[in-house]
Amino acid sequence: MKTTKTLLLILISIIFSCKKEDAHIKIIEIQVEAPFEMPTIKIPDFSNCKQFLITDFGAVKGDKEATSKAIQQAIDKANSIGGGIVIIPEGEWLTKKIHLKSHVNLHLKKDAVLLFSEKPEDYLPAVHTSWEGMECYNYSPLIYAYQCKNIAITGQGKLKAKMDVWKVWFARPKPHMNSLKRLYNLASYNKPVEERQMVNDTANFRPHFIQFNRSENILLEGVSIENSPFWTIHPYLSKNVVIRNIKVKAHGHNNDGVDPEMSQNILIEDCIFDQGDDAIAVKSGRNQDAWRLNTPSKNIVMRNCTMINGHQLLAIGSELSGGIENVFVENCNVVDGAKMFHLVFIKTNERRGGYVKNIYVDNIKAGAIQNGILGIETDVLYQWRDLVPTIERRLTPIHDVHLTNVSATKTEFLSRILGQEELPIKNIFLNNVTVDSISNQKHIHEHVINFSELPKIK
Repeated sequence: MKTTKTLLLILISIIFSCKKEDAHIKIIEIQVEAPFEMPTIKIPDFSNCKQFLITDFGAVKGDKEATSKAIQQAIDKANSIGGGIVIIPEGEWLTKKIHLKSHVNLHLKKDAVLLFSEKPEDYLPAVHTSWEGMECYNYSPLIYAYQCKNIAITGQGKLKAKMDVWKVWFARPKPHMNSLKRLYNLASYNKPVEERQMVNDTANFRPHFIQFNRSENILLEGVSIENSPFWTIHPYLSKNVVIRNIKVKAHGHNNDGVDPEMSQNILIEDCIFDQGDDAIAVKSGRNQDAWRLNTPSKNIVMRNCTMINGHQLLAIGSELSGGIENVFVENCNVVDGAKMFHLVFIKTNERRGGYVKNIYVDNIKAGAIQNGILGIETDVLYQWRDLVPTIERRLTPIHDVHLTNVSATKTEFLSRILGQEELPIKNIFLNNVTVDSISNQKHIHEHVINFSELPKIK
């Protein structure tokens, strides 16, 4: 009965999507198995859509202005007929920002490279975005989708960022930190987002590479991504996202692989991550801003991925004020020799609030890990500890974390869980979690209730 119902829904979706004469987008529904109730994920299929080659719109290799204009015109045309594929052909194409629109697939042919300019002015005017969990107007992400539906980035080509300026901005000097303080105070006292203009000569807030902002039915498949000014792939207040068969290599400051933030119904599979920060960092906004938006991140599955480098395989927080639940990571491998601190690291502090629950990690293999398999800390403030005061104190309940069939060769500890006396961490379950060699204590715990460790069943 369930299968029949699913097929009927797919048929209805296909019929509905073809009502417009020129639109041939199909909606595919994906069922994902998880230890929690996982909604069907809807993504677009552009296989029957008209193609628009950017050279037909005037794109010229090496001509940033002509190519940028051509890409945007092709996107506009594909959108105007209700669905189309914008083709980036073989070769290197220097471009400014790209703004996607609904019903558009940006497709990179094999050996195609979209090379994104290093000049900050090429990412103006400022757009409605976020920075480290706080909403603001900042430089446009290199690829930006705002309030879009049925969008995709696909192909065998490469997205690459020129880093000449952004790598200089990796440093966080006093003027940058002062701008960060200003944004923190604007967000903390709920000033309108339109007043949070963060583009100036000293803020140097680097843009995301790809941001899907308030969008839905999204496919990112096949492409390689090299370098990033900031977070690499950022689904923000979005839902129904599939990230599949991509390769990411970005080793700059804050170069996470994927940062689902206040986003839902996400599948990340068969990807390779080589990061200068966390491979996957699930977030849900910071403090008052996230309490206002009130949108948790939930129903997120990552499977069959390989981590070459990354601070954590799975990080949760520290921006988690909207809440995080129902995260499942399975069948992933961390290559031997990877630079990694934890396999799973959940971090928060007294300003965050929110919650963390129903985290499942199963069948993970790793070599040596610098710190440990599992870390949970409730007093992680980094540079913020002395930069700004706590305006409103809200603790984060953390409970129901399950690790099963996880192994590493060498760590400092197996688990370090540092809760708070007034709000202990609860229900942490380890089943067949093993390390060949532990250099410190096996378990370092403070204020933990109902911790369970079971050996492998022979």
